[in-house]
Amino acid sequence: MKRGIYILPNLFTLGNIFCGFYALIAALKNQFQVAAIAILAAVIFDGIDGRIARLTNTCSRFGIEFDSLADLISFGAAPGLLIYLWALQPFERIGWLASFLFLVCGALRLARFNCQVNTDESKSFTGLPIPAAAGTISSFIILHQFLFGPDGRKPIIIALMAYILAFLMVSTIRYRSLKELKLKERKPFNVLVLTLLLLLVIIAEPKVMLFIVFLIYVMSGPAQMILTHAKGIPSYAATKGHALKGLERRKR
Repeated sequence: MKRGIYILPNLFTLGNIFCGFYALIAALKNQFQVAAIAILAAVIFDGIDGRIARLTNTCSRFGIEFDSLADLISFGAAPGLLIYLWALQPFERIGWLASFLFLVCGALRLARFNCQVNTDESKSFTGLPIPAAAGTISSFIILHQFLFGPDGRKPIIIALMAYILAFLMVSTIRYRSLKELKLKERKPFNVLVLTLLLLLVIIAEPKVMLFIVFLIYVMSGPAQMILTHAKGIPSYAATKGHALKGLERRKR
């Protein structure tokens, strides 16, 4: 039995935790935009550590559990406290319940992911990933301050957003994984052009485009589910169930 841990991917996970902890400190100091930026930085670290682990063949059970604990801090506790202190504190019970529900559903989402990590979660996610939910909240705060300034009126819609994101995290709606984007394989030339245009648009107006990108991803799951049912196409779970039944029949 091998002992010890892999250093490289876990360093990026530590970066994730640092950004989440810094976001908590910034939120307590009423530096809400700084806290939102720190959470978005944690999203980047979270995306890098898993990719580094796969590229270097250093995936481990310790890394998976460590990453989930980091995600609970950076994408559960940090955005939950941030939205409460930024906008929901005046709404009293409705406000803190929205923040608490976001944190709890995020924890449930991570626990379910850990149980399914070696099964059907490799190419698509069951429920909205918690980094996407935290990124949506953080980018919305940045957009709001960009449009209305730090003293702008905080809308109660942020509470509704927290409730919706919490529901999506624990739902059975399928979301596409970025692991499906195999960058090593050959792609049509148009893909390169579209990717370049998307990056240019984001760089030109990041405070607006970041929220739009996160919002599109959040809506992609329900939209795909509606289109699938409308066209009568079998869902991923149903297709997998039929395949398993066929395999069992062959074994008999």
